[in-house]
Amino acid sequence: MAADSAEQFCVAEERSGHCAVVDGNFLYVWGGYVSIEENEVYLPNDELWIYEMDSGLWTMHLMEGELPTSMSGSCGASINGKLYIFGGFDDKGYSNRLYYVNLRTKNGTYRWKKITNFKGQPPTPRDKLSCWVYKDRLIYFGGYGCRKHNELSDCFDVHDAFWEGQIFWGWHNDVHVFDTTTQTWSQPAIRGGDPPQPRAAHTCAVLGNKGYIFGGRVLQTRMNDLHCLNLDTWTWSGRINISGEKPKDRSWHTLTPIGDDRLFLFGGLSSDNVPLSDGWIHSITTNGWKQLTHLPKSRPRLWHTACLGKEGEVMVFGGSKDDLHFMDTGHCSDLLIFQTQPYSLLRLCLDCIGKNATLLKNQIPCLPSKLLQQVLKKITFWAAVSHRQEKKAETERQSQLNTT
Repeated sequence: MAADSAEQFCVAEERSGHCAVVDGNFLYVWGGYVSIEENEVYLPNDELWIYEMDSGLWTMHLMEGELPTSMSGSCGASINGKLYIFGGFDDKGYSNRLYYVNLRTKNGTYRWKKITNFKGQPPTPRDKLSCWVYKDRLIYFGGYGCRKHNELSDCFDVHDAFWEGQIFWGWHNDVHVFDTTTQTWSQPAIRGGDPPQPRAAHTCAVLGNKGYIFGGRVLQTRMNDLHCLNLDTWTWSGRINISGEKPKDRSWHTLTPIGDDRLFLFGGLSSDNVPLSDGWIHSITTNGWKQLTHLPKSRPRLWHTACLGKEGEVMVFGGSKDDLHFMDTGHCSDLLIFQTQPYSLLRLCLDCIGKNATLLKNQIPCLPSKLLQQVLKKITFWAAVSHRQEKKAETERQSQLNTT
Protein backbone atom coordinates (compact mmCIF):
# COMPACT_ATOMS: atom_id res chain seq x y z
CA MET A 1 0.00 0.00 0.00
CA ALA A 2 1.48 3.35 -1.02
CA ALA A 3 2.21 5.90 1.69
CA ASP A 4 -0.36 8.37 0.36
CA SER A 5 -3.02 5.63 0.39
CA ALA A 6 -2.15 4.76 4.00
CA GLU A 7 -2.49 8.43 4.90
CA GLN A 8 -5.81 8.61 3.04
CA PHE A 9 -7.10 5.66 5.09
CA CYS A 10 -6.04 7.10 8.47
CA VAL A 11 -8.51 6.99 11.37
CA ALA A 12 -9.20 9.26 14.32
CA GLU A 13 -6.88 8.55 17.24
CA GLU A 14 -8.00 6.09 19.92
CA ARG A 15 -9.77 7.72 22.86
CA SER A 16 -12.37 7.42 25.61
CA GLY A 17 -14.64 10.00 27.23
CA HIS A 18 -14.89 12.04 24.01
CA CYS A 19 -17.81 13.77 22.25
CA ALA A 20 -19.32 12.72 18.92
CA VAL A 21 -22.28 14.00 16.89
CA VAL A 22 -23.73 13.44 13.42
CA ASP A 23 -24.71 16.28 11.13
CA GLY A 24 -25.67 15.50 7.54
CA ASN A 25 -23.36 12.87 6.04
CA PHE A 26 -20.63 13.37 8.62
CA LEU A 27 -19.66 12.13 12.09
CA TYR A 28 -17.69 14.68 14.15
CA VAL A 29 -15.41 13.66 17.04
CA TRP A 30 -13.76 15.94 19.59
CA GLY A 31 -11.83 15.55 22.84
CA GLY A 32 -11.43 12.66 25.24
CA TYR A 33 -8.26 11.12 26.59
CA VAL A 34 -5.83 8.23 26.14
CA SER A 35 -3.41 6.51 28.52
CA ILE A 36 0.31 6.83 27.91
CA GLU A 37 2.59 5.00 30.36
CA GLU A 38 -0.21 4.94 32.97
CA ASN A 39 -0.81 8.68 32.65
CA GLU A 40 -4.09 10.17 31.43
CA VAL A 41 -3.34 12.40 28.46
CA TYR A 42 -6.13 14.66 27.17
CA LEU A 43 -6.32 14.85 23.39
CA PRO A 44 -5.65 18.18 21.64
CA ASN A 45 -8.46 20.70 22.05
CA ASP A 46 -7.87 22.14 18.57
CA GLU A 47 -8.46 18.90 16.63
CA LEU A 48 -11.80 17.99 15.07
CA TRP A 49 -11.96 14.57 13.40
CA ILE A 50 -14.57 14.16 10.67
CA TYR A 51 -15.77 10.84 9.25
CA GLU A 52 -17.60 10.92 5.91
CA MET A 53 -20.18 8.14 5.88
CA ASP A 54 -20.30 7.68 2.09
CA SER A 55 -16.55 7.29 1.52
CA GLY A 56 -15.56 5.85 4.93
CA LEU A 57 -12.69 8.34 5.15
CA TRP A 58 -11.48 10.31 8.18
CA THR A 59 -9.96 13.79 8.01
CA MET A 60 -8.58 15.97 10.81
CA HIS A 61 -9.19 19.73 10.91
CA LEU A 62 -7.41 22.20 13.18
CA MET A 63 -9.81 24.49 15.05
CA GLU A 64 -9.57 28.16 15.93
CA GLY A 65 -11.31 30.65 18.23
CA GLU A 66 -12.03 30.40 21.96
CA LEU A 67 -10.90 26.82 22.45
CA PRO A 68 -12.30 24.67 25.27
CA THR A 69 -9.61 23.13 27.46
CA SER A 70 -8.67 19.56 26.59
CA MET A 71 -11.10 17.44 28.61
CA SER A 72 -12.82 14.10 29.06
CA GLY A 73 -16.40 13.46 30.14
CA SER A 74 -17.84 16.54 28.43
CA CYS A 75 -21.38 16.35 27.07
CA GLY A 76 -21.61 16.97 23.32
CA ALA A 77 -24.79 17.55 21.30
CA SER A 78 -25.72 19.16 17.99
CA ILE A 79 -28.54 21.57 17.20
CA ASN A 80 -29.04 23.11 13.74
CA GLY A 81 -25.51 22.31 12.59
CA LYS A 82 -23.77 23.52 15.75
CA LEU A 83 -21.82 21.28 18.13
CA TYR A 84 -22.27 22.29 21.78
CA ILE A 85 -19.85 21.11 24.48
CA PHE A 86 -20.75 21.43 28.17
CA GLY A 87 -18.88 20.38 31.30
CA GLY A 88 -16.03 17.88 31.51
CA PHE A 89 -12.93 17.21 33.56
CA ASP A 90 -9.32 18.25 33.09
CA ASP A 91 -6.16 18.57 35.20
CA LYS A 92 -7.65 21.58 37.02
CA GLY A 93 -10.95 19.91 37.94
CA TYR A 94 -14.55 20.04 36.73
CA SER A 95 -16.02 22.50 34.23
CA ASN A 96 -19.41 24.15 33.81
CA ARG A 97 -18.46 26.13 30.72
CA LEU A 98 -20.47 25.93 27.48
CA TYR A 99 -18.94 26.24 24.00
CA TYR A 100 -20.19 25.79 20.46
CA VAL A 101 -18.77 25.50 16.95
CA ASN A 102 -20.58 25.83 13.62
CA LEU A 103 -20.10 22.54 11.74
CA ARG A 104 -21.64 23.88 8.52
CA THR A 105 -18.80 26.25 7.86
CA LYS A 106 -18.63 27.92 4.46
CA ASN A 107 -14.85 28.33 4.33
CA GLY A 108 -13.75 25.10 6.04
CA THR A 109 -12.69 26.92 9.21
CA TYR A 110 -14.03 25.52 12.49
CA ARG A 111 -14.08 28.26 15.13
CA TRP A 112 -15.00 27.65 18.79
CA LYS A 113 -17.06 30.25 20.63
CA LYS A 114 -17.36 30.32 24.42
CA ILE A 115 -20.86 31.32 25.53
CA THR A 116 -20.43 34.03 28.15
CA ASN A 117 -23.32 36.42 27.49
CA PHE A 118 -25.94 33.99 28.78
CA LYS A 119 -28.83 34.72 31.09
CA GLY A 120 -29.71 32.57 34.12
CA GLN A 121 -27.61 30.23 36.25
CA PRO A 122 -25.65 27.33 34.67
CA PRO A 123 -25.34 23.93 36.40
CA THR A 124 -22.55 23.43 38.92
CA PRO A 125 -19.28 21.99 37.49
CA ARG A 126 -19.49 18.29 36.53
CA ASP A 127 -18.59 15.55 34.03
CA LYS A 128 -20.13 12.26 32.83
CA LEU A 129 -23.56 13.88 32.44
CA SER A 130 -25.99 13.40 29.54
CA CYS A 131 -28.45 15.58 27.70
CA TRP A 132 -31.59 15.54 25.60
CA VAL A 133 -31.99 17.79 22.56
CA TYR A 134 -35.58 19.04 22.24
CA LYS A 135 -37.08 22.14 20.59
CA ASP A 136 -33.71 23.90 20.14
CA ARG A 137 -32.92 23.33 23.80
CA LEU A 138 -30.17 21.36 25.53
CA ILE A 139 -31.66 19.61 28.57
CA TYR A 140 -28.95 18.26 30.89
CA PHE A 141 -29.35 15.59 33.56
CA GLY A 142 -27.08 14.28 36.31
CA GLY A 143 -23.32 13.89 36.30
CA TYR A 144 -20.49 13.76 38.85
CA GLY A 145 -18.96 16.96 40.14
CA CYS A 146 -18.38 19.40 42.96
CA ARG A 147 -20.52 21.82 44.95
CA LYS A 148 -19.90 24.34 47.69
CA HIS A 149 -21.59 23.89 51.06
CA ASN A 150 -24.23 26.52 50.30
CA GLU A 151 -25.07 24.69 47.02
CA LEU A 152 -25.99 21.35 48.62
CA SER A 153 -29.54 20.15 47.97
CA ASP A 154 -31.71 17.04 47.66
CA CYS A 155 -30.53 16.57 44.07
CA PHE A 156 -26.98 15.73 45.19
CA ASP A 157 -25.54 12.55 46.80
CA VAL A 158 -22.27 13.34 48.56
CA HIS A 159 -19.34 11.07 47.77
CA ASP A 160 -16.49 12.91 49.46
CA ALA A 161 -15.88 16.27 51.08
CA PHE A 162 -12.95 18.63 51.60
CA TRP A 163 -14.08 20.29 54.81
CA GLU A 164 -11.47 23.02 54.99
CA GLY A 165 -12.70 24.57 51.76
CA GLN A 166 -16.29 23.37 52.23
CA ILE A 167 -16.16 21.60 48.84
CA PHE A 168 -18.23 18.46 48.28
CA TRP A 169 -18.00 15.90 45.46
CA GLY A 170 -20.86 13.67 44.41
CA TRP A 171 -23.63 12.68 42.01
CA HIS A 172 -26.52 14.79 40.69
CA ASN A 173 -30.07 14.21 39.48
CA ASP A 174 -31.00 17.80 38.68
CA VAL A 175 -32.35 19.01 35.33
CA HIS A 176 -31.01 22.16 33.63
CA VAL A 177 -32.13 23.68 30.34
CA PHE A 178 -30.13 25.86 27.95
CA ASP A 179 -32.26 27.56 25.30
CA THR A 180 -29.99 28.07 22.28
CA THR A 181 -32.27 30.71 20.74
CA THR A 182 -32.40 33.00 23.79
CA GLN A 183 -29.01 31.99 25.31
CA THR A 184 -30.74 31.36 28.64
CA TRP A 185 -30.11 28.83 31.42
CA SER A 186 -33.06 27.71 33.55
CA GLN A 187 -34.15 24.94 35.89
CA PRO A 188 -37.67 23.69 35.10
CA ALA A 189 -40.07 23.13 37.97
CA ILE A 190 -40.63 19.36 38.06
CA ARG A 191 -44.40 18.96 38.27
CA GLY A 192 -44.72 15.35 39.31
CA GLY A 193 -43.38 11.81 39.43
CA ASP A 194 -40.38 10.31 41.21
CA PRO A 195 -37.03 11.43 39.74
CA PRO A 196 -34.23 8.89 39.18
CA GLN A 197 -31.68 8.76 41.96
CA PRO A 198 -28.51 10.83 41.38
CA ARG A 199 -26.02 9.22 38.96
CA ALA A 200 -23.23 9.70 36.44
CA ALA A 201 -21.97 7.71 33.43
CA HIS A 202 -25.63 7.05 32.55
CA THR A 203 -27.11 7.67 29.11
CA CYS A 204 -29.97 9.74 27.69
CA ALA A 205 -32.07 9.55 24.50
CA VAL A 206 -35.13 11.39 23.12
CA LEU A 207 -38.17 9.76 21.52
CA GLY A 208 -40.95 12.20 20.67
CA ASN A 209 -41.39 14.50 23.66
CA LYS A 210 -39.96 11.98 26.15
CA GLY A 211 -36.42 12.03 27.47
CA TYR A 212 -35.25 8.54 28.51
CA ILE A 213 -32.49 7.64 31.00
CA PHE A 214 -30.91 4.23 31.50
CA GLY A 215 -28.43 2.97 34.09
CA GLY A 216 -25.38 4.76 35.42
CA ARG A 217 -23.50 4.73 38.71
CA VAL A 218 -23.91 6.25 42.17
CA LEU A 219 -21.40 5.42 44.95
CA GLN A 220 -20.48 1.74 44.32
CA THR A 221 -23.82 0.86 42.70
CA ARG A 222 -24.44 0.48 38.98
CA MET A 223 -28.04 0.47 37.80
CA ASN A 224 -30.27 -0.89 35.03
CA ASP A 225 -33.35 1.21 35.64
CA LEU A 226 -35.22 3.02 32.86
CA HIS A 227 -36.97 6.37 33.46
CA CYS A 228 -38.43 9.04 31.24
CA LEU A 229 -39.16 12.73 31.64
CA ASN A 230 -41.97 14.40 29.69
CA LEU A 231 -40.13 17.37 28.16
CA ASP A 232 -43.36 19.36 27.72
CA THR A 233 -44.99 18.85 31.12
CA TRP A 234 -41.81 18.20 33.21
CA THR A 235 -43.23 15.10 34.88
CA TRP A 236 -41.13 12.02 35.69
CA SER A 237 -42.40 8.52 34.90
CA GLY A 238 -40.82 6.93 37.95
CA ARG A 239 -38.97 3.66 37.37
CA ILE A 240 -40.55 2.05 34.29
CA ASN A 241 -41.66 -1.52 34.97
CA ILE A 242 -40.30 -3.73 32.21
CA SER A 243 -41.94 -6.91 30.97
CA GLY A 244 -39.58 -9.83 30.32
CA GLU A 245 -35.79 -9.95 30.42
CA LYS A 246 -33.71 -6.79 30.66
CA PRO A 247 -30.06 -5.71 30.42
CA LYS A 248 -27.81 -6.06 33.45
CA ASP A 249 -26.62 -3.12 35.58
CA ARG A 250 -24.03 -0.92 33.87
CA SER A 251 -22.39 2.47 33.46
CA TRP A 252 -20.45 4.10 30.59
CA HIS A 253 -22.86 2.65 28.00
CA THR A 254 -24.84 4.32 25.20
CA LEU A 255 -28.54 4.57 24.33
CA THR A 256 -29.47 5.62 20.79
CA PRO A 257 -32.98 6.32 19.43
CA ILE A 258 -33.72 4.28 16.29
CA GLY A 259 -37.00 4.87 14.51
CA ASP A 260 -39.97 6.41 16.29
CA ASP A 261 -40.34 3.99 19.19
CA ARG A 262 -37.10 2.06 19.75
CA LEU A 263 -33.89 2.58 21.73
CA PHE A 264 -30.59 0.78 21.03
CA LEU A 265 -28.44 0.05 24.10
CA PHE A 266 -24.80 -0.98 23.68
CA GLY A 267 -21.87 -1.89 25.90
CA GLY A 268 -20.74 -0.35 29.17
CA LEU A 269 -19.14 -1.65 32.37
CA SER A 270 -21.10 -4.15 34.46
CA SER A 271 -21.55 -4.11 38.24
CA ASP A 272 -18.85 -6.81 38.49
CA ASN A 273 -16.44 -4.64 36.45
CA VAL A 274 -16.70 -6.61 33.19
CA PRO A 275 -16.58 -4.61 29.92
CA LEU A 276 -19.76 -5.44 27.98
CA SER A 277 -20.34 -6.12 24.28
CA ASP A 278 -24.06 -6.82 24.38
CA GLY A 279 -26.69 -4.90 22.43
CA TRP A 280 -30.38 -4.53 23.31
CA ILE A 281 -33.38 -2.89 21.69
CA HIS A 282 -36.15 -1.45 23.86
CA SER A 283 -39.56 -1.07 22.26
CA ILE A 284 -41.73 1.70 23.69
CA THR A 285 -44.77 0.02 22.15
CA THR A 286 -44.29 -3.34 23.90
CA ASN A 287 -42.39 -1.92 26.90
CA GLY A 288 -39.84 -4.72 26.62
CA TRP A 289 -36.13 -5.27 25.95
CA LYS A 290 -34.85 -7.72 23.34
CA GLN A 291 -31.21 -8.77 23.25
CA LEU A 292 -29.49 -8.87 19.86
CA THR A 293 -27.87 -12.27 19.42
CA HIS A 294 -25.74 -11.65 16.32
CA LEU A 295 -23.32 -9.10 17.83
CA PRO A 296 -19.64 -10.08 18.17
CA LYS A 297 -18.74 -10.97 21.77
CA SER A 298 -15.12 -9.93 21.27
CA ARG A 299 -15.73 -6.18 20.81
CA PRO A 300 -16.67 -4.78 24.24
CA ARG A 301 -16.81 -1.02 24.62
CA LEU A 302 -17.26 1.41 27.49
CA TRP A 303 -17.15 5.21 27.63
CA HIS A 304 -17.60 5.20 23.87
CA THR A 305 -20.00 7.28 21.77
CA ALA A 306 -22.90 6.10 19.59
CA CYS A 307 -24.58 8.16 16.87
CA LEU A 308 -27.39 7.40 14.44
CA GLY A 309 -26.42 7.34 10.76
CA LYS A 310 -28.60 8.37 7.84
CA GLU A 311 -29.95 4.85 7.17
CA GLY A 312 -30.69 3.78 10.73
CA GLU A 313 -27.22 2.40 11.44
CA VAL A 314 -25.67 3.08 14.86
CA MET A 315 -22.04 4.18 14.66
CA VAL A 316 -20.05 3.39 17.79
CA PHE A 317 -16.67 5.11 17.97
CA GLY A 318 -13.80 4.87 20.43
CA GLY A 319 -14.12 3.93 24.07
CA SER A 320 -12.20 1.27 25.94
CA LYS A 321 -12.27 -2.52 25.82
CA ASP A 322 -10.84 -2.76 29.37
CA ASP A 323 -12.11 -1.76 32.80
CA LEU A 324 -10.77 1.80 33.03
CA HIS A 325 -10.50 1.60 36.83
CA PHE A 326 -7.94 -1.24 36.78
CA MET A 327 -6.31 -1.48 33.33
CA ASP A 328 -6.56 1.84 31.53
CA THR A 329 -4.78 0.81 28.31
CA GLY A 330 -7.42 -0.58 25.97
CA HIS A 331 -8.64 2.60 24.25
CA CYS A 332 -10.04 2.00 20.76
CA SER A 333 -10.03 3.87 17.45
CA ASP A 334 -12.19 1.58 15.34
CA LEU A 335 -15.72 2.40 14.24
CA LEU A 336 -18.33 -0.29 14.92
CA ILE A 337 -21.41 0.00 12.70
CA PHE A 338 -24.61 -1.77 13.77
CA GLN A 339 -27.34 -2.12 11.17
CA THR A 340 -30.67 -1.85 12.99
CA GLN A 341 -33.00 -1.89 9.98
CA PRO A 342 -32.84 -3.10 6.34
CA TYR A 343 -30.78 -0.89 4.05
CA SER A 344 -32.39 0.72 1.00
CA LEU A 345 -32.12 -1.08 -2.36
CA LEU A 346 -29.87 1.72 -3.67
CA ARG A 347 -27.50 1.32 -0.70
CA LEU A 348 -27.30 -2.46 -1.29
CA CYS A 349 -26.58 -1.95 -5.01
CA LEU A 350 -23.88 0.65 -4.29
CA ASP A 351 -22.24 -1.65 -1.74
CA CYS A 352 -22.32 -4.55 -4.19
CA ILE A 353 -20.64 -2.49 -6.92
CA GLY A 354 -18.12 -1.04 -4.45
CA LYS A 355 -17.09 -4.48 -3.18
CA ASN A 356 -16.74 -5.87 -6.72
CA ALA A 357 -15.14 -2.85 -8.38
CA THR A 358 -12.33 -4.89 -9.93
CA LEU A 359 -14.75 -7.23 -11.68
CA LEU A 360 -16.90 -4.33 -12.89
CA LYS A 361 -14.14 -1.89 -13.84
CA ASN A 362 -15.18 -1.80 -17.53
CA GLN A 363 -18.86 -1.16 -16.78
CA ILE A 364 -18.50 1.44 -14.00
CA PRO A 365 -17.42 4.37 -16.28
CA CYS A 366 -20.67 3.92 -18.25
CA LEU A 367 -22.84 4.89 -15.27
CA PRO A 368 -24.69 8.26 -15.24
CA SER A 369 -22.49 10.96 -13.69
CA LYS A 370 -24.52 11.40 -10.47
CA LEU A 371 -24.62 7.65 -9.83
CA LEU A 372 -20.95 7.37 -10.78
CA GLN A 373 -19.99 9.82 -8.02
CA GLN A 374 -21.83 7.70 -5.44
CA VAL A 375 -20.22 4.50 -6.76
CA LEU A 376 -16.73 6.01 -6.63
CA LYS A 377 -17.29 6.94 -2.96
CA LYS A 378 -18.42 3.37 -2.24
CA ILE A 379 -15.33 1.99 -3.96
CA THR A 380 -13.23 4.22 -1.68
CA PHE A 381 -15.30 3.10 1.32
CA TRP A 382 -14.65 -0.61 0.74
CA ALA A 383 -10.99 0.00 -0.10
CA ALA A 384 -10.66 1.78 3.26
CA VAL A 385 -12.41 -1.10 5.06
CA SER A 386 -10.10 -3.63 3.39
CA HIS A 387 -6.99 -1.59 4.21
CA ARG A 388 -7.93 -1.28 7.88
CA GLN A 389 -8.74 -4.98 8.17
CA GLU A 390 -5.37 -5.90 6.64
CA LYS A 391 -3.58 -3.47 8.94
CA LYS A 392 -5.37 -4.87 12.00
CA ALA A 393 -4.59 -8.47 10.99
CA GLU A 394 -0.92 -7.57 10.52
CA THR A 395 -0.80 -5.89 13.94
CA GLU A 396 -2.35 -8.98 15.55
CA ARG A 397 0.16 -11.23 13.76
CA GLN A 398 3.05 -9.11 15.01
CA SER A 399 1.62 -9.17 18.52
CA GLN A 400 1.40 -12.98 18.47
CA LEU A 401 4.99 -13.24 17.18
CA ASN A 402 6.21 -10.93 19.95
CA THR A 403 4.47 -12.97 22.66
CA THR A 404 5.91 -16.25 21.35
